Amino acid sequence: MSLKRGSVVSLRIALILFAISPSLFAQAEPGQGGTDQHPADQPPVARVIPHQETRFGTKVVDDYYWVREKSNPEVIKYLQQENAYTAAMTRDLGPFEDALYKEMLSHVKQTDLDVPVRRGDYLYYSRTEEGKQYPVHCRKKGSMEGREEILLDLNELGQGKKFVGLGAFEVSDDQNLLAYTLDYTGYRQFTLRVKDLRTGKTLPDTVERVDSVAWAGDNRTLFLTTEDAVTKRGNRAWRHTLGRKDSDPIYEEKDDAFSLGIAKTRDKRYLLLGAFSTDTSDVRYLRADRPQGTFTLFLPREKGQRYDIDHRENFFYVRSNKGAVNFQVFTTPENDPSPKNWSVFIAHDQDVLVENIELFRDFAVAVEKSQALSRLRVFDFQSRKWSTIAFPEPLYSVFPGETPEFTSPTYRYQYQSLVTPPSVFDYDTNTGKSILRKQQEVPGGYDASQYLSEREWVTVRDGVRVPLSIVYKKGFKRDGAQPLLLYGYGAYGIAMPATFSASRLVLLDRGVAFVIAHVRGGTDLGEEWHDNGKLLRKKNSFNDFIDCAEYLIREKWTSKEHLLIEGGSAGGLLMGAVVTMRPDLFRAVHLAVPFVDVMNDMFDPSLPLTTTDYPEWGNPTSDKAVYDYILSYSPYDNLRPAAYPAMLLTESLNDSQVAYWEAPKFVAKARTLNTDKSPILLKMKMDPASHGGASGRYDQLRDRAFEYAWLLSQAGITK
Repeated sequence: MSLKRGSVVSLRIALILFAISPSLFAQAEPGQGGTDQHPADQPPVARVIPHQETRFGTKVVDDYYWVREKSNPEVIKYLQQENAYTAAMTRDLGPFEDALYKEMLSHVKQTDLDVPVRRGDYLYYSRTEEGKQYPVHCRKKGSMEGREEILLDLNELGQGKKFVGLGAFEVSDDQNLLAYTLDYTGYRQFTLRVKDLRTGKTLPDTVERVDSVAWAGDNRTLFLTTEDAVTKRGNRAWRHTLGRKDSDPIYEEKDDAFSLGIAKTRDKRYLLLGAFSTDTSDVRYLRADRPQGTFTLFLPREKGQRYDIDHRENFFYVRSNKGAVNFQVFTTPENDPSPKNWSVFIAHDQDVLVENIELFRDFAVAVEKSQALSRLRVFDFQSRKWSTIAFPEPLYSVFPGETPEFTSPTYRYQYQSLVTPPSVFDYDTNTGKSILRKQQEVPGGYDASQYLSEREWVTVRDGVRVPLSIVYKKGFKRDGAQPLLLYGYGAYGIAMPATFSASRLVLLDRGVAFVIAHVRGGTDLGEEWHDNGKLLRKKNSFNDFIDCAEYLIREKWTSKEHLLIEGGSAGGLLMGAVVTMRPDLFRAVHLAVPFVDVMNDMFDPSLPLTTTDYPEWGNPTSDKAVYDYILSYSPYDNLRPAAYPAMLLTESLNDSQVAYWEAPKFVAKARTLNTDKSPILLKMKMDPASHGGASGRYDQLRDRAFEYAWLLSQAGITK
C-alpha cells in the first residue's frame, strides 16, 4: 500500500516535493506547559503561542504554529517528550510487540533471491541475506551459473548510517556503467554516483539533488533532472558528460505547479523529458544517439490535457486524455507527429481506464483497470489481434513486471491477491501461456486455503456504489462482535490494489478482518472516480468511508466498539476528516504521516507541495469558495469538543512529503478538546527516516509490530 502525498507522474517517476518553512517561536509563560523535566507518564502540554493571520478579512489564530520551527531546540524537546509519553503509555505492550515482531519475521524468507531480469548478455537480480537490512544488487553474465558481480551492496554503503534510500539505478546500454542515486537523510535528497562496472571503481562524477537519470546512446552522456533546493520541485534538466565537472543546462520548468522527469524508451531510440502536474502534462523528445541535440516539444501544454508518449518502429504512441477521460492511445509517425496524423490504436472506453501502454518489437501490452480490477491485454503486431491474460481469482491485483528487452518474446508481470503471495509470471506471447517463475515463499506454515477474500459493493448516500475488498480467516463470525481494520486512501488518482501482506497475517490469525474501502479520489473505477473525490468534491472521499464503515457495522462484520481504521499520508487526511466528522463511529485510528493541517499548508505557497497540489485540493488563497470548502473539512481546523476514539499518529522528522509538524499540532489540539479518556499518542521518528518510515527491512517490521500491537490492544487483543 502506498502511503504518498503528491502528484502521480508518467515515465514511472514519482516527483515528491517538500520543504520546511521556518517560523517565529516565543517562550512559554508559567503554566503553559514548559519543556523541561516533564514526567513521561503525563501527556505533554504544548505551549499556546497564538500566531495570527488575516484571511479574506477574517482573523485566524493558530496556537501551535510554533511547532514548525524545526531548528529551535525547544521544538525538539517537545517532540522528545511526546515520544517519552507514548513509550510510557505503551510500555505494557512491549512483550506483545516483541511477540508480533517475531511472528511477522517468521513469515519472511530472510535469505532470498529475486527472479533475474535479462539485459543484453547479463542477468540482473537482487538478493537478501539473513540479518542484513538491505538488498544486494548483482548480475551474472550469460546464465545464473556464471560468476556473480556485486553492483551495489546497500548494507556496505549504509554502514554507520541510520537511513539508506536507493533512487535511480540505470545501467548504460553497453552494460559498462551504472548511474545510481542515494539518500542518507530520508528527505528524498539524492546524490548521483557513477560506477564503472568493469573496474568496480566509482567515478568522480557526482551531482546533488538528482531526481531522475537516463543514459544517452553514446554510453558517456547522462541526462538528469534536479530539484530546487528550497521547494524540492524537480525544476531543471541537465546534460552531463562523464569526466566533466559541470553539467549543461537544457531546460528549466518555471511553472511551480509542474515537475520534471527524464527517461528513455524501451527501444533505446529516444530520450523523453516530461513536465507533469496533477492535471496537465507535456513531453519533449530527443534521439538518444544524438545527445548534443535539442529536445523537441511533442505537443504544446494545454490546461487539463495529460499525455505521455513512447516509441516503436518509427512511430510514437500517444496516451492522451483529450476528449477521453479514461485515456485513449494513438499512433503517429515520428517524422511528422502532429495531431493531424494521429490514428486510434486503443479507443476510449468509459468503463476502462488505460493506465499505460508497453511497447515491444513484436507485441504491445495495454495496462488497464475496470471495476477496481487491473487487467493486461496483449496485441500481436503480426496478427493484429488482441488477447487478454487470464487470472484465476475474482479479486486480485496485477502489476507490470520488469521486461527491459525490446525484442523479448515474453512479458513479465506480478500477480497477487489478498490471499495469494506475490507471484512472478512470464507471459509467452507465442503460446499465450503464463509461466510461473516464482511465488514468494511465506514461511511459518502459511496455508492460503485457510483464508477467504471477497468483494462487496456499498451504495453510499448519493447512490454511488463503492467497492470493498475484504479478507479474513476461515471461522470469522459475522456476529457484530469481531474486530475489523478498515483501510482507506482516496486521493491523487492513486488506486488501492488488493495486495498480499505477510505482516497482515498477525491480524487475520487473531480473528481480525481486513477491509480496503476504495473511496472516491483514487482511480479505482477510472478517472471520474478521481475527479469526484478532489477539489470541491473532496468530501465524497470522507462520506464514502463513513458510509462503508456504517455498512460493515450494519451487516454485522463488526461493531463501533471493534472498528479500527488506518490510513497514511493523504489517507491520514481521510482518517483525520472522518474522525472529526464522526468521532463516535470508531474504536481506534492510526494516522500515519498524516496530512491533517490542510488549510494552513494550502494557504502557504512558500511550502513545497502547496502549489503543485492546487489542482488536487484547490487554491484557497485566491478563491473564497475553495477556502471555505477546505476549511469545512481540514482536520486540524475542525477539531471540536468531543469524545474522540483512541488515536496514534506516526511521523518522521525528516519527512519530505508531509510536514513533520502536522501530527504534533493535531495531537496537541485534540488533547485539549477530547472529552473522553481515550489516549491520543504521537510517535515521531527523530533519526533519519522517510515518508515511508525506516529504510531497513527489519526496522520497518519492528515499526509495524508496534502499530499492530497498539491497534490490536485497542480491540482487546494483547496476545
